[in-house]
Amino acid sequence: MQIKTATLPAPEADRSGAMVYGYDENGEMAVLREGTNNLVCLADNPNKEGISVSCYSKKLEPFMKRGRELSAEGKDAEEKEKIRGAEVESGELQMPKEPSMLYVYYGTDGAYDKTTGELGDAQYRYVIYTPFATTESTGLPDKPHEKGMPWLMDPGTFRAHIMVGPFN
Repeated sequence: MQIKTATLPAPEADRSGAMVYGYDENGEMAVLREGTNNLVCLADNPNKEGISVSCYSKKLEPFMKRGRELSAEGKDAEEKEKIRGAEVESGELQMPKEPSMLYVYYGTDGAYDKTTGELGDAQYRYVIYTPFATTESTGLPDKPHEKGMPWLMDPGTFRAHIMVGPFN
């Protein structure tokens, strides 16, 4: 069921070929399925409240993997950002040169059907990583003016990304 739920954020045509990380019987992250396309999907972390699954372009895997490694070392969000920023600056960590997609699908534990893998109250959030993009280079604001409108988060940094959604 982890694979089915983990791939829900992906476009339907891409779900069956996505690489999937999930959790083994010891609660450790493990590869559940090798992929054949451009997407990597993450199953829901059973140790966190709510259901949250995501899929992203393989080009983002070095960035995402490094974040998981730093989290495993006990680093908080601020420490992870500082370390990854220094690694991007030094060239040790490569960010994609072109926009790269992240799909997020999330909801409440109570709305998750463990027998079907469906999430009744789910919402989508779309994130398009565009490292070092600015409000000037994109024409996007740095905060949304309406629910669901695109906006640029972390402009001018290696983490710059366009946020879209949620819509409800």
